Amino acid sequence: MSQANQAVAPSVNENELLVELNDIGKSYRKGKETVPVLSGLNMTIKRGDFLALMGPSGSGKTTLLNLLGGLDSPTSGSLKIAGDRIDRFSASQLTRWRAPHVGFIFQFYNLMPVLTAARNVELPLLLTKLSAKKRRQHVEAALTLVGLKDRAKHRPGELSGGQEQRVAIARAIVSDPDLLLCDEPTGDLDRTTADEILELLKTLNREQGKTIVMVTHDPRAAEYAQRTLHLDKGALIKDA
Repeated sequence: MSQANQAVAPSVNENELLVELNDIGKSYRKGKETVPVLSGLNMTIKRGDFLALMGPSGSGKTTLLNLLGGLDSPTSGSLKIAGDRIDRFSASQLTRWRAPHVGFIFQFYNLMPVLTAARNVELPLLLTKLSAKKRRQHVEAALTLVGLKDRAKHRPGELSGGQEQRVAIARAIVSDPDLLLCDEPTGDLDRTTADEILELLKTLNREQGKTIVMVTHDPRAAEYAQRTLHLDKGALIKDA
């Protein structure tokens, strides 16, 4: 990774499968009842893809995103990401795996209000063995990519909603993860600011080679992706 571009790796093999889901099922216990959420789900995502995931509330979109991010484990089936069978990982193994492999972007930013933008972006790097100097270099590169280098010392309360989401995106890419997972990333933004954030995600995908999976209810947001998958009642119903 070059000094000028430490937070991302633009070289992408677009034929390489990054994500493979085979017959994935997920259910939860609710009292004495078992509630199925996903059933027999098969899907592949190539490295460098930008996928929008749509469907009605309760269709399993966020559950699928949580499985891809190692925040939850499937009840059945196999889930391979970047060559790792993460469905076989223990909770502690998933915690160690997430830091270098997955970046999360949420609707409500999830920034620490007492920390500056730079410190918020640095948080994932505290789980690595990078020196303080290297961490600062990665943070500066990530904030530069999202256009907020001049806001590094500002706290979230001193930033607009769009700027907060840019900080969250910088935090998601700072460790150079294989996969960016976005859960309604523009749901709390006005249309103009939402389009700016979506343009940034598209730039990260096309120019920096980032693989992105974005859950959204907004058809206009989905247009920024390369393709759209639709879920309903835990099953894939359409690939547009």
